Amino acid sequence: MNHDNYDDNYIRGILSGVKSIAMVGASPVNVRPSYFAFKYLAQRGYDMIPVNPGHVGKELLGKPFVASISELGRPVDMIDIFRNSSHIMPVVDEALKLPEPPKVIWMQLGARDDAAAAKAEAAGIKVVMNRCPKIEYGRLSSEISWMGVNSRTLSSKRAPIPTQGQRLSLNRMSLGGGSTAASDRAAKNKTELT
Repeated sequence: MNHDNYDDNYIRGILSGVKSIAMVGASPVNVRPSYFAFKYLAQRGYDMIPVNPGHVGKELLGKPFVASISELGRPVDMIDIFRNSSHIMPVVDEALKLPEPPKVIWMQLGARDDAAAAKAEAAGIKVVMNRCPKIEYGRLSSEISWMGVNSRTLSSKRAPIPTQGQRLSLNRMSLGGGSTAASDRAAKNKTELT
């Protein structure tokens, strides 16, 4: 597998196929990237499990933290590693010892370990490195273009806001809609000016 460049169908197949994700390095601090990614994926219908030994006893969006993936207590489809590259091999080794290993090991932006990837792939596990499932989901489901990002179209017309329950191209339903405080203010200001 060439981990420098992924085919969209490979990423789409993973994001469409997995249902449960254990996020190693998840944080309950609402300004951390792992918090944003966890919340976004949970709102898209994924069964999320936060893994972080420093937060055991706490919850992230109603989901209790577990100390390690060996303590999950159930199989998961994907392990999303939100740690730096030096911590990847131990997580992969732990995943390979599970009674039912995950189908996917995903390493977040900036995280790459080719030896760990080769070890996981030798065990039949799909691997993605240096990518964010939140970003890839938004890109492949066209949610990003709803906000005018990467739409390849310049227009002064405001894009329609996705609504709760809207069918997305990755065959999942939107649970949270697409409004933000900034977009709501902009829409309000626009109607006040007209």
